[in-house]
Amino acid sequence: MCILPEVRAPERNVQFKERMMWTIIVLLIFLVCCQIPLYGIRNSGSADPFYWMRVILASNRGTLMELGISPIVTSGMVMQLLAGSKIIQVDQSDKKDRALFQGAQKLCGLLITLGEALAYVMSGMYGDIKELGPTASMLIILQLFFAGVIVLVLDELLTKGYGLGSGISLFIATNICENIIWKAFSPTTINTGRGTEFEGAIIAMFHMLVTRSDKVRALNEAFYRQNLPNIFNLLATVLVFIIVIYFQGFRVDLPVKYERYRGHTGSYPIKLFYTSNIPIILQTALVSNLYFFSQLLYKRYPQNMLVKLLGKWQEQGDGRGGQSVPVSGLAYYVSPPTSLAEILYDPFHAAFYLAFILITCALFSITWIEVSGSSPKDVAKQLRDQQMVIKGFREKSVIRVLNRYIPIAAAFGGMCIGALTVVADFMGAIGSGTGILLAVTIIFQYFEMFQKERGAESLSLF
Repeated sequence: MCILPEVRAPERNVQFKERMMWTIIVLLIFLVCCQIPLYGIRNSGSADPFYWMRVILASNRGTLMELGISPIVTSGMVMQLLAGSKIIQVDQSDKKDRALFQGAQKLCGLLITLGEALAYVMSGMYGDIKELGPTASMLIILQLFFAGVIVLVLDELLTKGYGLGSGISLFIATNICENIIWKAFSPTTINTGRGTEFEGAIIAMFHMLVTRSDKVRALNEAFYRQNLPNIFNLLATVLVFIIVIYFQGFRVDLPVKYERYRGHTGSYPIKLFYTSNIPIILQTALVSNLYFFSQLLYKRYPQNMLVKLLGKWQEQGDGRGGQSVPVSGLAYYVSPPTSLAEILYDPFHAAFYLAFILITCALFSITWIEVSGSSPKDVAKQLRDQQMVIKGFREKSVIRVLNRYIPIAAAFGGMCIGALTVVADFMGAIGSGTGILLAVTIIFQYFEMFQKERGAESLSLF
């Protein structure tokens, strides 16, 4: 494990302003990498297999951030599931075990990065491999691999305590917010057949109201135009933001007291979103890998029955690449319906998608509490180590009390996250329901973090 890149934990207490500075630096490095094109690629007519997930996976096609956070999230999901299913034995309280587990997760992430880079080049995404040649192909793979190392190090820099939050959360929120702002204010013009229109929903609305004589019709088109962002999509996005922030306040406070000091009491909060956005991140990683391998296999073996069952794909537009959508198979049924008309046309698709999201989010949420040190047993141990007990219960009864709340909060909270995702998708929110949920939960986490850090800093002054 000594050959793996590693960021040493800080040996001193890092001040809030310094952590803010490192967080901004990490974000700037990520944004710069999103704009640096890969050297040696050729423009190919192949569709983008990650089109559906690019915003959520913080990736940008044709740049150093082509793979985004996909390898890190996938490796985390694989290792956590291996630990949760007891295939590998990990004692998170043991420092050596924890270090070995983190090292194995890092190695797994690098191997997945290398594997995805090879798959991208071999699939012809950057041009025919025969035309590229071995030198250009190896150069592209090396660029993607070292970009993956950069992402891994940036994430570790923040999580080790030099910055705020984690790199994964920061990159996801930035990409999603950037996408929403672009869809609202984009000055790009597109010829839709009805004349030239602006891509940005708000700019398009003002442009239509100024240039068209029939103001009512112009306003109606600005709210409900097809194939481009409209005002209704924007309002749906704002509504989902408000609903998620409202649900963030739902929690149960268990009264606790110190055994050693009489009269000292407190509370242990169990939030509705007990596992936060982890279920939707893991679900996104699962679906993105399914899309990628399904599209890769369909391109190679379009007549194979098993490949068709996994997913049949069709390019949209003029056939020069850019976007490919699943039209049948498993990949189609786990993809969100794009409009109300599509829900009415194929209600089984909508029902299957709803069930898939709810079940996977609940299962991932329950699995996560077992492997992340937040299960009833782990929480009871934390309270015991701090010599705290729940008011009105003996120490032996603490686990039984926590079992009433934590598994239910994890499962039901995961299902609520999934349900809100589906509602946002059905309403046509900008950036997809998954993206909106991730952005709101991450922004709320950072808000709470800022409040906590500022409170701690102000207390240290007295």
